[in-house]
Amino acid sequence: MPNIPSAKKRMRAEEKRRVRNHMVKSTVRTRVTKARNAIAASAAAPETEETVRAAIRSLDMAVSRGVIHRNNAARRKSRLMARLHTAQAAKATK
Repeated sequence: MPNIPSAKKRMRAEEKRRVRNHMVKSTVRTRVTKARNAIAASAAAPETEETVRAAIRSLDMAVSRGVIHRNNAARRKSRLMARLHTAQAAKATK
């Protein structure tokens, strides 16, 4: 436990930031999972593209808030879009 006032304040600020970051990361994980499930269920449905867009938007918001690194978000968006395009191509060939 810190004794110096500035260290006490730093601890309070870190706790607030930790809680906020946890909420943002949780939202990102939820939306990405929903997008993956939507792609697996039906890649051609318009709702699927909306869910993927929502996941990408939440990744971009997490980057702008400094919660995750921009390369991490770029990698996850790329993998999500690749999964979507692969599923759409598989549906088109059937």
